[in-house]
Amino acid sequence: MFDKLDQIFVTALHWLVSFVPEAWRPLASSLICIAFILSVFPAVFSVTTIFERKGIGRIQNRYGPNRVGIPFTKIRLAGFGQFLPDGVKMLTKEDIVPRAADKVVHFLAPVVMLIPVLLAYAVLPFGRNMSVTDYDAGLLFFFAVGGAVELSVFMAGWSSRNKYSLLGAMRAIAQMVSYEIPLILSAVTVVMVVGSLNMNDIIAYQNHYSYGVAHWFVFTPWGLVGFILFFIASLAESNRTPFDLPEAESEIIAGYFTEYSGFKFALFFLGEYLGMFAIIGLGITLFLGGWTSPVSFLTWIPSYVWFFTKLMAIVFVFIWIRATLPRLRMDQLMNFAWKFMLPLALVNILVAGIWHYMAADWQRWLVCSVIIFGAYVVLGRGLMQNQKLGKRIYRYAE
Repeated sequence: MFDKLDQIFVTALHWLVSFVPEAWRPLASSLICIAFILSVFPAVFSVTTIFERKGIGRIQNRYGPNRVGIPFTKIRLAGFGQFLPDGVKMLTKEDIVPRAADKVVHFLAPVVMLIPVLLAYAVLPFGRNMSVTDYDAGLLFFFAVGGAVELSVFMAGWSSRNKYSLLGAMRAIAQMVSYEIPLILSAVTVVMVVGSLNMNDIIAYQNHYSYGVAHWFVFTPWGLVGFILFFIASLAESNRTPFDLPEAESEIIAGYFTEYSGFKFALFFLGEYLGMFAIIGLGITLFLGGWTSPVSFLTWIPSYVWFFTKLMAIVFVFIWIRATLPRLRMDQLMNFAWKFMLPLALVNILVAGIWHYMAADWQRWLVCSVIIFGAYVVLGRGLMQNQKLGKRIYRYAE
């Protein structure tokens, strides 16, 4: 019974494809999977925007989308009174293009952003036997298509003929390139240990238990450090606080999409959130066992439930960080990437190699932990050297 519930979507896919002639079944299967991605993840995006508005409003204790309801209904505190008008506004607002803009490139930029983000979902396993394609180099494919996002950001900033847009695009490209390196290096440790770029192989390597606890990579010294590095880099790649300098409204209005409105702005907004979901899904696959259960006695819960539970849990951490941390300066952002995260990611690769070749006992834990902690202390002191940080004083407005 539990196996049937776990495989209900796979069974439904096979049942639908059975009505199609055999020669057309691969194409039909792909189209159904694409329809699934285009319906589920935009729906998750819609729900996330509500939770984010409500969560930030509650954390910062301010009125707004966390309280506004729908008039003449009993839905007063749901926040839908803000979400629904915003959606209608984005779809109906006039599309204004600057007179001096390169209109073709300006039009293509949001489309170019959305396409590679959607392609990245093709190799993510959402559950047991629930990946669009079981590609042997799936991890390499994910990073390859993700690199096209920088192109769309540059297209948007350059084509707008606006100094704020161009400055935002340059900031975004510098930030994304800088943090993409520790992001990829943190994933290299998993590839070293597993010996495969296949997403399903990475999950299968973690899908076994000792004393009822899963062998997720995050439960190892190198895996924990790799996950933390991946998590921080994913914040920067998604332009999330405290790494939201490309969209710093107090400095450059809205960054590279300052000159976008209406449906084009909605595509950028959607693309950023879908990209965030995709990179979180990759982190779940690499370090948190993908769709597997953390403990053996809960393996009866459907695999796709575990995947989306982990996804939403990390999304809520993203929201929490956005509501609490201030924005970094540009020099702090770049120093942190090149002087701390990159060297620590390289040290973590060495630790992963040591972990792989040492005997599975307490000495392995001790050696790896000491190397990582020593690197953390040395790099941290080097980063904070000559930094004059005074005590912050917060005052309420009168």
